[in-house]
Amino acid sequence: MPGPHRLKFQQELADLETAVLGGIDLVVEQVDRVIEALDEQDVELAEFVIADDDRIDGRYLEVHQGILSLLALQAPVAGDLRLVAALLHIIKHVERMGDQCVNIAKLLPLSGHEPPRSDEIVERLSQMGRFARAEVIQSRGALAGRDVALAEDLVARDRDVNRLQREIFQLALDAGEDYDTREWAMHMTLVARAFERIGDNAVDIGEQVAFVVTGLFREFSDSSVPRP
Repeated sequence: MPGPHRLKFQQELADLETAVLGGIDLVVEQVDRVIEALDEQDVELAEFVIADDDRIDGRYLEVHQGILSLLALQAPVAGDLRLVAALLHIIKHVERMGDQCVNIAKLLPLSGHEPPRSDEIVERLSQMGRFARAEVIQSRGALAGRDVALAEDLVARDRDVNRLQREIFQLALDAGEDYDTREWAMHMTLVARAFERIGDNAVDIGEQVAFVVTGLFREFSDSSVPRP
């Protein structure tokens, strides 16, 4: 039977993982808000997203400090050490996804409250945001369930996000000659880039899940090979 120190360590590690999963939940909330703010051109909601990023930053600091304390006071080995290392990476990806939501929120007001919008671009951006949101939720499920197959499937899901980013970029190029419209379209390509980065970070979380389960770290896709 494990001794009291071991039981305490296991509980602290479980609490840290719960905190990380909760951080992913906070990201999902932020993605929901930026999608709504994008659809409705809701500048006030965008400002709320920026202010609420403090919660994600606070969660990052909480988990980061907790892991450092765990490493200093305990000596995790084998599977436990893998989980500790993975959580350290995952919470950083969570923080980055929160930052991408902030980037989107900061872009929305740049063209004013009633910008010259293209419904076609906004529709694709909303779809892209929903796909990225689904990736975040799937990465959470993979971590909670130690599900490597679910983690690996994130690569396939991410292709939809990448495809939409390319489509949005092309639509922005074809936005017309009006200066205000082209400026707005340029901002939307940056929104698309932020959604794409959220998806990429979800895939990165999946890679960490595979590491925890298998003990081997591998990238699910080779970024040095051009995508078709």
